Amino acid sequence: MTADPQVPKERAIVEVSPETKALVETNMTEESDDVQQQTMELIETIKRKAQSEAQKAGELTRDTYLEAVRQVQKEVENTNMFDPERITESIQLMQQDAEKNWDSMVKEVTDFGDRLSEAARVAWETLTEPRPKS
Repeated sequence: MTADPQVPKERAIVEVSPETKALVETNMTEESDDVQQQTMELIETIKRKAQSEAQKAGELTRDTYLEAVRQVQKEVENTNMFDPERITESIQLMQQDAEKNWDSMVKEVTDFGDRLSEAARVAWETLTEPRPKS
């Protein structure tokens, strides 16, 4: 594939995964190299955007939870109703639980990304599948 002097300078170069490359090359054999490349870049961009949004949602949830834990800790410490050492131990246990839940969330987001990639592949195959002559 040769460089196209008509490609806009602002067009970002997107690294294409081997899976996406194989998918496009298998299903778009009749298309030009440029169309194939742009299709691969589009698929990769969609995959990355979905994964990024899912990760952002997870980070926001985790940060919000930890901030709520810190606020509760401050309020409890200010009332002097409980032993500060016990509060610290409880907070540490809650933070460990939050980390455990975070790890579980990351795994779910990764699984979701994998499922999204598979769904994109199947959708692409369905979209590019030759129709039977009628």
